[in-house]
Amino acid sequence: MALSRYRIMWLFVMFDLPVMTKDQRREYAQFRKKLQSKGFTMLQYSVYAKHLPTEDAAEPLKANVKAALPPKGQVRVLAVTDHQFGKMEVFFGKNRRPVEDPPLQISLF
Repeated sequence: MALSRYRIMWLFVMFDLPVMTKDQRREYAQFRKKLQSKGFTMLQYSVYAKHLPTEDAAEPLKANVKAALPPKGQVRVLAVTDHQFGKMEVFFGKNRRPVEDPPLQISLF
C-alpha cells in the first residue's frame, strides 16, 4: 500500500501540568521523558508530536500516553493527517517559517 499524506498521521500531545511542588515537578519530568522514550519530539514547550504511518499505528501509542498520565493537570491528544499538518502556519515573532519536515524514515511494524 502506498503512503499517502491523507493516511500518514501526526499524533500531538499537549499538556499543562502543575509544577508547584517537588512531587509535581517529578511527575511532569516523568511524563515528558515517557513521551520522548516513545519517539515524540518537542515542537514547543509542553507540545510534543510523533509521525506515524497510519491512524491504526496511533492507537497503541494513545494507550501508552493514557497509561502515563499524571494524576493532575490537563493533557490533550490530537491526531491529524500529514496533509493537515502541512497546512500549519509557524511563526517566530512576525516571521513565518516552514513547517517541520517529517522524519526521513518511517518505522513499519
